Amino acid sequence: MTDPRLGQLAERRLAIEGIDPEIDGGRFPAKAAQGYSFPVEADVFGEGHDVVDAALLWRRKGSNQWTEVALEFEVNDRWRGEIVFPEIGDHEYTVIAWRDLFAGWRRDVDKKIKARQAVALELEEGIALVREAARDPREPGEGAALADLLAELDRQPDEAARLALLLGEDAAALMKALAPRNSLTWYERVLDVIVDRERAVFGAWYEMMPRSQSFEPGRHGTFDDVIKRLPYVKDLGFDVLYFTPIHPIGKINRKGPNNTLTPTGDDPGSPYAIGSDEGGHDAIHPELGTIEDFDRLVEAAAAHDMEIALDFAIQCAPDHPWIKEHPEWFDWRPDGTIKFAENPPKKYEDIVNVHFYRDSIPDLWHALRDVLFYWIGHGVKIFRVDNPHTKPFPFWEWVIGEVRSQHPDVIFLSEAFTRPKVMKRLAKAGFTQSYTYYTWRNLDWELEQYLTELTQEECRHYMRPNFFANTPDINPRYLQTAGRPGFRTRLLMAATLAGNYGIYNGYEICEAAALPGKEEYLDSEKYQLREWDFDRPGHIKDDIRLVNRLRREHPALRDFTSLRFHKVSNENVLSYSKGTPQSGSYLLFHVNLDPHQAQTFHFEVPLWAFGLPDDGAVKVQDLVNGNSFAWVGKNHTLTLDPQARPYAVWRLLGPVTT
Repeated sequence: MTDPRLGQLAERRLAIEGIDPEIDGGRFPAKAAQGYSFPVEADVFGEGHDVVDAALLWRRKGSNQWTEVALEFEVNDRWRGEIVFPEIGDHEYTVIAWRDLFAGWRRDVDKKIKARQAVALELEEGIALVREAARDPREPGEGAALADLLAELDRQPDEAARLALLLGEDAAALMKALAPRNSLTWYERVLDVIVDRERAVFGAWYEMMPRSQSFEPGRHGTFDDVIKRLPYVKDLGFDVLYFTPIHPIGKINRKGPNNTLTPTGDDPGSPYAIGSDEGGHDAIHPELGTIEDFDRLVEAAAAHDMEIALDFAIQCAPDHPWIKEHPEWFDWRPDGTIKFAENPPKKYEDIVNVHFYRDSIPDLWHALRDVLFYWIGHGVKIFRVDNPHTKPFPFWEWVIGEVRSQHPDVIFLSEAFTRPKVMKRLAKAGFTQSYTYYTWRNLDWELEQYLTELTQEECRHYMRPNFFANTPDINPRYLQTAGRPGFRTRLLMAATLAGNYGIYNGYEICEAAALPGKEEYLDSEKYQLREWDFDRPGHIKDDIRLVNRLRREHPALRDFTSLRFHKVSNENVLSYSKGTPQSGSYLLFHVNLDPHQAQTFHFEVPLWAFGLPDDGAVKVQDLVNGNSFAWVGKNHTLTLDPQARPYAVWRLLGPVTT
């Protein structure tokens, strides 16, 4: 009786291991972007000295047709290839390997000839391999080309001529294309990859609260006011305009200025206390306008080549319609009162949380999905999700999957300043982008350590950082004391270290007034209307225009994982590069991390990246000032004065030729 296990093992003659990316054994998909390179590596080997070949296979999920991409041998049985996906959507990939008998024959015969050994029998063996391939070509109907090769071999006058023909490149190419793949082995899993549109990996976000855009004292802003602001945001160079919640604001336990519990009748409350008798998550705060006004805003933004991103904040005000309609979706205390949101000892009296299990499933899950579908129907394709780490992982995996199944171009940004593994799990569960700890990384070693993790460890395959320099919730201590130089430094790094970055309005005028002892804004517009003067002295709008122009013009800044840090002599200076010389876009950055003192430092020009010796020379373009020159030799010195300009950006154009 045949042993089925023996047969199965015998068929898997080659080893395929160490696939990268393979997220948690294939439990979660990797992420890619349309038109971008998606590299895949694997260990591939067999016993003995056989010549092994390998390839990547990929296809759109649901298709029966694979596309093959060659894997190239690198070192130590490690192979590498890359896929450039032409369209967005769910795809899958795997690795195959086989023994290339003809390539092994050519290698061995060549060695024997060089050793002056007789190869008459080897010639017959090579012809036999061609004959076998002609009988059973890998591509049906393609045996004629191999038959022609056999006929040409028969016409050769002697052994030397036949050997020359059989060892030639044309014969090798023909056999590689058509010969059966001996011991063909498939990797044991087919792996998933989500292919997103480019905005998922590269975008500049500008955050605002629409209600503060009237620029008239005491008047609540409207969507029409925001439309008037679009040219300003576009002029700064942003392509995503993100709003905090635009829904009706609860009236029960409404918050007053600076998060007080004693509001007046005129206080607008926090937009994160969603819902009142005027509607819930699928309604618009009446003072902002109507859904028709919102539709006009979306269209106007598109005319400026910008997208509108909305905040998807699941929490509810105590007077949200759902509380009466679906009390089973909420937690209730023993005395019959609703349980407010808490983070003990903090209590948020203007907010209550939904409950995702018990009697809430599946109706609540469907309702929240339908809220997303509602806004997608009104032209919104980007959602920033508030506090996703306080909701169940299975919910996010389900709801994002539901949305993407119908709208694969929708982007979800996870706002989760939480434990690193939690942030990573949310990314695995489907979030397109993720907030990060960039806001609190200020020292050179902190930035280098964290960015090295994000760009070179496994998380690079599924977690896409979005470097927000500030938010309505976070007024970083560094910015509170750094002044204008600190705002310029943090802007430049956010925009060039990461593919996605964002600022909250007020950043451009270096707004830093804080509640004493807290990382919160004084007179935060989360609790009151603000009147902004974006032209006040000391603004950094020219810096913003510069960095966004550089991002548009230089492909290196679209390549997040190409980031590399370089040694400098001063710990107050950060040096890093993006891109590669081979790509034609290679940028070098120097940033003074000290907002108060000029810093002088010695640095090395990365001549080695161009294959140049230490005394070589490269052409350089100063992307800040526009002049060009040459750096001769590896070692140089520079001073960055934060009061003048705390950063330098260089484009390295290549070796100086004489």
